Amino acid sequence: MFGLPLAFTVPAVLVCLLGLPILYYLLRVTPPRPTQVPFPPLKLILDLKPKDETPIRTTWWLLVLRLALAALLILAMAGPIWNPRHILTAGKGPLLVLLDDGWPAAPDWATRIATASDQIGAAGAENRLTAVALMSDGAREITPEDSTKLVEQLRAHKPQPFIPDRMVMLSAVQKFLGAHSDANIVWISDDLDTGNGRAFATALANASSHVTVLSGHHTDLAVASTENAAAGLTAHLLRRDMSGKQTGKLVALDLKGLSLGEAPFDFGAATETQARFDLPIELRNEVSRVAIVDEHSAGAVSLLDSRAKRRRIGIVTGTSADESQPLLSPAYYLTKALSPFAEVRQAHGDEDPVVSLLDENVSVLILADVGVTSEAAHDRLTKFVEDGGILLRFAGVRLAAADDDLIPVTLRRGGRILGGSLSWDKPKQLQAFDKNSPFFGLAVPPDVTVARQVLAEPEPGLVGKTWAALSDGTPLVTAVNRGKGVIALVHVTADTSWSNLPLSGLFVDMLRRIVDLSGTTAAASDAAGTANAPGSQKETSALTPHLILDGFGVLGPPPVTAQSIHANDANVASLDHPPGFYGPTAALIAINPLQANDTLKPLDLSNLPLAHNSFEEDHPIDAKPWLLLVAALLALTDALASFWLSGAFRGRLQAAASAVALIAILALPQFASHPAHAQQAPGQQNLPTVPPRDMDAALLTRLAYVVTGDPQVDEISRQGLTTLTWVLQQRTSITPGDPMSVDPARDELAFYPIIYWPIVAGRPQPSQEAITHIAEYMKRGGTVIFDTRDALTARRDGPPTAESLWLRQLLTGVDVPELEPVPKNHVATRTFYLLDSFVGRYANGETWLEALPPETPDDANRPARAGDSVSPIIITQNDLAGAWAIDRMGQPLVPLSPGANTMQREMALRGGVNLVMYALTGNYKADQVHAKTLIERLAR
Repeated sequence: MFGLPLAFTVPAVLVCLLGLPILYYLLRVTPPRPTQVPFPPLKLILDLKPKDETPIRTTWWLLVLRLALAALLILAMAGPIWNPRHILTAGKGPLLVLLDDGWPAAPDWATRIATASDQIGAAGAENRLTAVALMSDGAREITPEDSTKLVEQLRAHKPQPFIPDRMVMLSAVQKFLGAHSDANIVWISDDLDTGNGRAFATALANASSHVTVLSGHHTDLAVASTENAAAGLTAHLLRRDMSGKQTGKLVALDLKGLSLGEAPFDFGAATETQARFDLPIELRNEVSRVAIVDEHSAGAVSLLDSRAKRRRIGIVTGTSADESQPLLSPAYYLTKALSPFAEVRQAHGDEDPVVSLLDENVSVLILADVGVTSEAAHDRLTKFVEDGGILLRFAGVRLAAADDDLIPVTLRRGGRILGGSLSWDKPKQLQAFDKNSPFFGLAVPPDVTVARQVLAEPEPGLVGKTWAALSDGTPLVTAVNRGKGVIALVHVTADTSWSNLPLSGLFVDMLRRIVDLSGTTAAASDAAGTANAPGSQKETSALTPHLILDGFGVLGPPPVTAQSIHANDANVASLDHPPGFYGPTAALIAINPLQANDTLKPLDLSNLPLAHNSFEEDHPIDAKPWLLLVAALLALTDALASFWLSGAFRGRLQAAASAVALIAILALPQFASHPAHAQQAPGQQNLPTVPPRDMDAALLTRLAYVVTGDPQVDEISRQGLTTLTWVLQQRTSITPGDPMSVDPARDELAFYPIIYWPIVAGRPQPSQEAITHIAEYMKRGGTVIFDTRDALTARRDGPPTAESLWLRQLLTGVDVPELEPVPKNHVATRTFYLLDSFVGRYANGETWLEALPPETPDDANRPARAGDSVSPIIITQNDLAGAWAIDRMGQPLVPLSPGANTMQREMALRGGVNLVMYALTGNYKADQVHAKTLIERLAR
């Protein structure tokens, strides 16, 4: 078993060596050299030699050469393998072999096992006690066993897919040395400092003076982490030292093992580098593992689960798009927090934003302060959640005042501020996250505080729906399962108006945990039932092993020692939880061999009294190529000797025939010059044409009014806006064009800063398409003036008028912010004229616009209440167009209400000027009306 180091893979071929004596007799003689006979025949007859010639014998050195050639060919065909043996176990005491069996040992595992077997076999042949301890055995007691049995056990063992902690074994080694003080220790090491290598080596040196450390030739490469970033799928690679492989290739595989892409890498002069896969996001989300080509170890593989997929996130905000401070809007904070790990989408165009984003197959839909959705959007949202989607909502003034069933809890109405939102004199901090919360394990910064929130009504099961709470126990984040999906509500805004949470790193981590749930909720509901799905208080189900990596980096069935994990735990690879995939197929959780901050640091054995040798020369050597090379050289020597003995090199050598160089004339393609053709003119391409009215509206500021279908009302609207346009031209720097009539269902509304809509109760309701367009127009920053013209018939405490009911039905599918009567110190009353109210044909009606936040002591001395955006909706009862309408002769088309003075029409026009200036300039922080005049003045 432990004899000569030479072995043969096909030993039967060696039988051919018995034929060498027969070959010897066949090679002893050589035939005579043939005689050259020149023509003609007469000369042939004269020069004929009738005597017989006897062949001469082959020279002895040529005979030996040919026999050696034949022997080498026979030995080469037998497949010789040279296995050098280096026994390093000097002494007569027991032998203890310590073997590093983590994934770094996988590339040369066979050599390590052969080296250990040689050590054990040599010690067994000398009748010495032998024992083996694997690092993955931990603190298990070390007992001597028969050397043959130990060798068989070693050959059946495979490397582990993690790096064991060596210090755990130290107690068992010390106990063995206590029973066998004269033992020799051979530590076959992976030469890495991971797993407390330096500390273990120091402890061995202190425990015994007979320690030999064996290590091989290392080219360790590993994938520390893989990130599905915005720029692409990026892998972070490590190598042990500069002697490792410098360049190579990564391959991305799906769960079935099919290749999806490749990426090269180059370490250069560093020990760390990155490689990026340029793949579409759909393919990147299908990648389940990234592996280094030709590196057969678990460390060369990085697993990606559903959490690594780059989700498509849709964001819909209730605020208008025309914010004077867009960097403080909820969409900005959400986009900045989600962009590192998700693809963020926001709706564009005239379609319903909710429906538009759901059509893009988003995984998570975020509604930030959205109180009301259209009926079509509500139905789509319900189906989206029930099919496994996640609906994440943020509070705000619109949500606090709305009545919506797509929230996880019942909100308290009628609180001290804005429909149930509560504020404190001292901001509240957050509680630590419960174990059943998806946020469990995240550190809560003490500086994160909440100054305002929407409250949840106390109800059974509220604690089970709470993912995060404040220090007083009130919920901050609540969630409930709906079908296969989840509806979650953050009880503060997504901007900094109610809390500084969006400014913290905790905000990013919380959003990532919620996004990670997408794609797993449906599987969790199917596998464990609704009660055990994410967000439930009873979420205690464990994730069983699905596919496990072995030490060579191959996925396979889980071993019997693998145990289940919990998704909320910080899982690190170990013997109980080996690297691999856990949980159901649709919601796999991955444990990787390495953590993102791991390194491959070489083991430093300097200044330690340890013998350090290498076992890399123990690699088996295939002698066949070398034997064939020597045989080829001998054959060449034999050929030259044969030519020399035959006299071919004697005399003049015939001149070799001159080589005729044939020049191949390649038919080069003749490229005829063709006249260049001009590209098709842009006007000839199939581009969409812009209607002339839209072109005019885009080039010149115009006011607009909605056509109601009542000729008299539409004429008053047209004439009223015409008069207001003339007043704006005469009194302000605005030079608007003639007003335009619009149909919200068909016309583009984005060109008009303000739209006047008189309410006619007898007319039919507009189509859903018209409502969607007007809602989108308001979201983008436009302002709609709804004029019910019912000031004479409306009563504050009486039943609603027909016009009010008609308007309520129209706004059912529109997300209307909370409204308030125009305060006297509102910016709309200060934009051009100083006004107390907005009058029209009537003076006793109310005018409402978007409510502003409550005043603070800092606002007491300000001349106007600041609003960073323009109210998207203004509702009045005073028939503004009726007061503005004047014909070409200067005569009013409609008389004012009985008892009105002559100044009321002038005040109505001033109010109209203020509303137009307010819609165009807001609070003067985003002044665009005077931009042209200011530029011309600066130019002068």
